[in-house]
Amino acid sequence: MDTMTAWQVDRPGPVATHPLRRVTLPVPRPSAGEVLVRVHTCAVCRTDLHLAEGDLPPRRRGTVPGHEIVGTVEALGADVTDPPVGTRVGVAWLRRTDGTCRYCRRGAENLCPDSKYTGWDADGGYAEYCVAPAAYVYRLPAAYSDEEVAPLLCAGIIGFRALRRAGLPPGGRLGVYGFGGSAHLAAQVALAEGATVHVVTRSAAARELALSLGAASASDTAPPEPLDSAILFAPVGTLVPPALAALDRGGTLAIAGIHLTDIPPLNYAEHLFQERKLASVTANTRADGREFLDIAARHRLRVTTTGYALADADRALADLAEDRFAGAAVLHCTP
Repeated sequence: MDTMTAWQVDRPGPVATHPLRRVTLPVPRPSAGEVLVRVHTCAVCRTDLHLAEGDLPPRRRGTVPGHEIVGTVEALGADVTDPPVGTRVGVAWLRRTDGTCRYCRRGAENLCPDSKYTGWDADGGYAEYCVAPAAYVYRLPAAYSDEEVAPLLCAGIIGFRALRRAGLPPGGRLGVYGFGGSAHLAAQVALAEGATVHVVTRSAAARELALSLGAASASDTAPPEPLDSAILFAPVGTLVPPALAALDRGGTLAIAGIHLTDIPPLNYAEHLFQERKLASVTANTRADGREFLDIAARHRLRVTTTGYALADADRALADLAEDRFAGAAVLHCTP
């Protein structure tokens, strides 16, 4: 094929204004160090919504969003021998780092000032094909279907990093605020590691899902006991004060999203005293991705998805904005 179907962020704005535009583009060619991937599936991430609506400022015009990509290696760029043609791979958010800065050298490549991202700096997976640096793609656990494994590549990896940033002690009590694609995977990792999980979400369907996965409680108000750690997945800054107040002494609240609305003023005694901590999460390292996918291979996570055809990408994004499904939406991109 010389051309392919894709979706671009045309004019960022509210999802009701249809900021995505369906287009026909040339099939990209892999440069040195890259692979061409025929896209089987691509999960729909809230970051895609932030990009489409302009909360996340576009870095280039007409970007193809999508960074939870599952596909098959179709061609190799110069100097690439691995992964070979025919390998099923995953392409995730972190696309490239410089490898030489002080952050990369100390193992914190997620903080690299020259980092690049799939579906933001370069075209992503709302398309039939994409290219990606060979050193940044992942081998995928065989037990998961293409639809199941796609959300693991961002929702799973970022949720896992947020869980580690929250500093949950062994057997601890974890609060999860918001329960979409990322939260329902992080909660399962915490449960597999022996935690007690309390979920707070406005969605009745999400509360039902949380309980079915093993959460000790699911409410639309507050957890029933003090928490050792918490993760805020909902991009809602007004949830930060009550989430901090729900922490026990020495607890940590990790904010998982790339975008958050403004946080109201905090009261030191109520929200931060007694060594409560507030931590952000910035992208992930490839080591995070490999560790999480290894855990997913060993524990066989239950991945809740709703499938959409590539032709319905704009509808999938609108459904995400309105919380019309539990878990994650996944585009099927192979014709």
